[in-house]
Amino acid sequence: MSHGTSTLTRFGAIREYPADLAAVSVGALLAYGIVTSFPDGSELRLLVTVPLALFLPGYALISVLFPATERGTQEATSTPVETRPRGIDLPERLGLSFALSLTIVPIVAIALPFTEWGFNTVSTAAALALITVALAQIGVVRRLRTPKSDRFMFSPVALIARLRRDDTAVMTASSLVLVLAIGLATGALLIGFLAPMSAGGFSELALYGENEDGDLVAGEIESEIEPGESVPVTVSVENQEGEETEYTVVIQEQLLEDGDVVERTQLGELETTLADETTETSERSVAPTAEEGETVRISVLLFHGEPPAEPTNENAAEDTYFWVTIEE
Repeated sequence: MSHGTSTLTRFGAIREYPADLAAVSVGALLAYGIVTSFPDGSELRLLVTVPLALFLPGYALISVLFPATERGTQEATSTPVETRPRGIDLPERLGLSFALSLTIVPIVAIALPFTEWGFNTVSTAAALALITVALAQIGVVRRLRTPKSDRFMFSPVALIARLRRDDTAVMTASSLVLVLAIGLATGALLIGFLAPMSAGGFSELALYGENEDGDLVAGEIESEIEPGESVPVTVSVENQEGEETEYTVVIQEQLLEDGDVVERTQLGELETTLADETTETSERSVAPTAEEGETVRISVLLFHGEPPAEPTNENAAEDTYFWVTIEE
């Protein structure tokens, strides 16, 4: 007599389809749809990324490995020679789901760069959703082939009833609290890593001057010039925003008193459009208008698109500066 065979009709199989695995499959597909439909920085996109990366793949894998429920102590001792799929209870499933998910995600991250799709948000979400759904369906088959008396069934009502009457209720409740705490802590950590990524990337602004060998070096900018002279400087803008971006660079002379800007003079403006992951450098000659004996700050301000009516270091997307003293 073969173990775990089933003569379920097609309708019966659908009726006995595990609700938890159905929810896991639908949740994975829904998460993939949201990730690919909503823009970077969307709170909803970040929210669905957490279970897709942290819980759903591991839970689906656990369903494949452990289709049976936990065997009671009396049952285990009374039938020592009986062979059946080893089972685990709900707290163990939840805890192992987090652990296995954290194992699956790095494997996906390592494998994707070697594929034609590459490693990015969409391909990662697609891979995790596909793995989750595939494992969940295998888990369904495994459960339906397990005898009903041994089969794991997700039932919150039964769990609550068990907590009320079982002698090990305190231990079970403690396990659930521990699993929840682990999930929240790991989820917060994952959000911490994902939040900067979902913010849309970054732009970088840098200034360079030429050294004695003619090489561009940060910090090698003249700090003392005579009246009427200009300062040669190279402005570098790097686009890592994840998309083509329009920039405006404003070069501004600022006179400061007690740390506050009391006078601003615009010395130049540069407009450019950069594709993602590209850098543009531009050589400029900055001619301060300050009088002899004055020290002014030359601020270079980077804006996305058109700058505001009064550009400042505070309202710029990125800013950098150097000091110049006018003297004979």
